[in-house]
Amino acid sequence: MPITDEAIEKIKGMIVSGELRPGDRLPKEADLAAQLGLSRNSLREAVRALSLVRILDVRQGDGTYVTSLEPKALLDGLSFIVDLHHDATVLEFFEVRRILEPAATALAAQQISLETVDSLRDHLGRVTGESSVEDLVENDLEFHRRIAEAAGNSVLYSLVDTLCGPTIRARVWRGLTQEGALRRTLDEHHAILDALAARQADVARALATVHIAGVEQWLRKAL
Repeated sequence: MPITDEAIEKIKGMIVSGELRPGDRLPKEADLAAQLGLSRNSLREAVRALSLVRILDVRQGDGTYVTSLEPKALLDGLSFIVDLHHDATVLEFFEVRRILEPAATALAAQQISLETVDSLRDHLGRVTGESSVEDLVENDLEFHRRIAEAAGNSVLYSLVDTLCGPTIRARVWRGLTQEGALRRTLDEHHAILDALAARQADVARALATVHIAGVEQWLRKAL
């Protein structure tokens, strides 16, 4: 095992074991290197690598800390990778959304509050026949985010939120070029929300699948 990888594994082991907890400050470099039996150079490289994936937070002049380790923070690295992909892989993002979002919608149906349902109805009501395609797409993104949040799983929410970005242009393109796309999107959103309000998890899952698959199918033909 390369020395840097060994150093990463040892720091990770301290976090997994609970010796280092979220928010803890790492010991001084010289002390930690001696404790782990590492050179200061290999420890420095390991810290640099772990800071890139948001496990450690290096604060100049203050020290190095374990981050909150919250899913959103850890998935920021995935967001960076997602942003590097171009239109050639946008269909793959839709495929992943088609797997994850219906599951999130079904989970939300089991526990969504009446207050959240009412809030979502108000949110959908902000889109009218006079709204622009861009406004509809922004409303659409927020609708899906709130449903994923209502599922009560922070990892699932973070993944759904991260995967929304690469599909924005395709959604706008569809809204501008496909006849009836805007009305269809609104109707599908209201149908999903009705299923959520009725706590019909299977129906909500099916409607969400059809909703996302419709855009995916259109994009496959368009490309």
